[in-house]
Amino acid sequence: MLRRQLTILGFLIIAILISIGVSLSVGTVPIPLFRTLKIVLSRVPYFQGFGSGIPDKYFTILFNLRLPRILLALLVGAGLATAGVDMQGLFRNPMASPYVVGVSSGSSFGAALAMLIFPGIFSVPAGAFVFGVITTFLVYRISFKRGKVATETLLLAGIAVGFFFSAITSLLMYTAASDIHRLVFWIMGGFWNSSWLRLLAIVPFVGFGIPAICYFARDLNIMQLGEESAIHLGVEVEQVKKILLIFASLITASCVSVSGIIGFVGLIIPHITRLLVGPDHRVLIPATALVGGIFLLWCDTLARTVIAPVELPVGIITACFGAPFFIYLLIKSKRGSYA
Repeated sequence: MLRRQLTILGFLIIAILISIGVSLSVGTVPIPLFRTLKIVLSRVPYFQGFGSGIPDKYFTILFNLRLPRILLALLVGAGLATAGVDMQGLFRNPMASPYVVGVSSGSSFGAALAMLIFPGIFSVPAGAFVFGVITTFLVYRISFKRGKVATETLLLAGIAVGFFFSAITSLLMYTAASDIHRLVFWIMGGFWNSSWLRLLAIVPFVGFGIPAICYFARDLNIMQLGEESAIHLGVEVEQVKKILLIFASLITASCVSVSGIIGFVGLIIPHITRLLVGPDHRVLIPATALVGGIFLLWCDTLARTVIAPVELPVGIITACFGAPFFIYLLIKSKRGSYA
């Protein structure tokens, strides 16, 4: 079993490399894959000669436009998917997702507020991140009672707070006619404004958050037996729930702050990966991160090429895949066949 799981992880890593190569090559200005490889290798020591004779515009397109966008899509996909598998394991609920605690709605409000009051390249992501984190702690405080957090109360509080911030965001959109176009596009989700700075902004959160969640994989496995059983087996359930909720929310808030609202990644990717590698979180979490990155990268590639030169919001592409899968999960759950 372990050998099969490691083989799948190896194939996923190869799939990521292939996906990056294909995504670098396609676009409004197509670049042959072989030439793309030569351009990338030309930036590696001892291979600088590979870039001779290649027009400078190709270097600009690859390294200033496509590469940061591709890496950002990979990180956001990996982050949202990991937060999703964290939430589903934490709540023992197949319908849970990173947005279940209202992070997306809070981030949307923060972005809308920043666009209206302090418009700028850094203010919008900062506003989205700050209000995403504030929303998480607000929901946590509402559901905290007698030294513990009830999962059902947390879910209900997240839904209620999420609806509240969504209503305020709608009010801001209604009153701000001049910026409504920009705000609507941000809420739809996408990577139009990708840059190396935005990539660096989320690397600390996703780069540290995913390994941190992996560290608690064994605890998540034990918690699937039930909270009382986990306590008897030595797991500090309340502390683990708090830590995992914080990491999942920080990852989600950082991803939303640079990409807008991209739904369904944290919902469908954990289920697909679970079919590939099984329910063991020690393998499931890293595999989910890889599959999430691949999925969102291909969605973004499709979004910017399907009707080029016009770009579709990535959130539309993920919704086209995610909504039917969500309906399938509802039907399967209703029949009691979800394991």
